Amino acid sequence: MNLSSILVNNRICEILGIEHPIIQGGLAYVGNGRLAAAVSEGGGFGQIGSAGRTPEGFEEEILIARQLTKKPLGVNIPIRGYEDTDKYLEIVNKHKRLIQGVSLGGGNPQPLIPQLKAMGLKSLVMTSTVKQAQKVEQIGADIVICEGYEAGGNNGAAELTTLVLVQQVAASVSIPVVAAGGISNGKAMVAVMILGAEGVQMGTRFVATTECEAHENYKNLIVQAKDDDTIIMSRYIGGPRRVLKNDFALRTQAIERETPSVEEILPLLKGGHNKRAAIEGDIENGFMGGGQVSGLIEDVISAEQVVKQVMNEAGNIFRKSNCN
Repeated sequence: MNLSSILVNNRICEILGIEHPIIQGGLAYVGNGRLAAAVSEGGGFGQIGSAGRTPEGFEEEILIARQLTKKPLGVNIPIRGYEDTDKYLEIVNKHKRLIQGVSLGGGNPQPLIPQLKAMGLKSLVMTSTVKQAQKVEQIGADIVICEGYEAGGNNGAAELTTLVLVQQVAASVSIPVVAAGGISNGKAMVAVMILGAEGVQMGTRFVATTECEAHENYKNLIVQAKDDDTIIMSRYIGGPRRVLKNDFALRTQAIERETPSVEEILPLLKGGHNKRAAIEGDIENGFMGGGQVSGLIEDVISAEQVVKQVMNEAGNIFRKSNCN
C-alpha cells in the first residue's frame, strides 16, 4: 500500500474525472448547486440533491452549479417510486451533458442503471450490506457506496457500522468502493482506505460549510455537537433515521417506543418537518439529518477548503507513516 496507488492512481477519480476521491452526499433540502460547485472546484465530486426539491427546483440547482464550475458534477436521486423518480430522471436526461454521474439510494436501482448508461452517465449506488453491494455490482453499477450506521439521515436496517461494512464489501466486489458514515477528516479517510475503500462520501461535514443553504442554526448545532448529540429518531416505523438530538426528535423517538403507531409516527417523518428545521431554522420543531461525526466538526468553512484539508491531512498521514 502506498500514497501513489491509493490517492493518485485512483479508480474513483478515473471513473468520475475528478482530482480527489471525495464525494459530497445528496443532503435532503440542503444539497444545493452552490455547494456542489464548491466541492467540485476543490477537486471532489459535488452533487445536487433532488430530495426536498420539485423537479423544477432540482433543474435550477443543476444550472446554478454548472454556471459556477466547469469541473465534474453529479446529482443524487432517492428512489421513491417510479412515477416520482421518472420526473427527476427526465431532468437528468435533459441536462446529461452537464453532469457526469448519478447516485441512487433508498430503493431498487435495477430499472434505473440501464437508463443512466444509455445517457452516458456513471451510476453510484448506496448500500448498507454486503448482499446489496454484490447485487448492485451484478446489475452494472460503476461505484458502490457503502454507508455505515454512523451516517446522518436514512440508515440501513441491518445497523452495520462503517468499520466492519467497508472491509466486507471491499472483499466481496470488484467495482470500486466508497465509504460513507463517520468521515469528516483525513484521518478517517486514511482509515477506510486501509480497510479497502477507494474513496469517501461525506454529508454532515458539507452541511457545515459556507456554501450550503442550510440555516445557520442547523450549522451551529453541528459545530456545537458532542459525541452523543445524534439519535435514531425512528427505527421500526419509517426506517432508521439518524438526526441531531433536539426536542422534536426526542418526542418522536418516545412516541415510537411507547405507543408505536404508523398513524402517529409517519406524519412526523414528513419532509416538511425537515425543511422547517434545516432551511427555516426552527431547530426545535423539526428534524435535521446529522451523523455521529458531528462531534468532530468544529467550524463552518468553505466546501472547497474542506476538500483540500481532508486531502492534505490524508497525504501527511501516509507520508509520516512511511506508507509511500
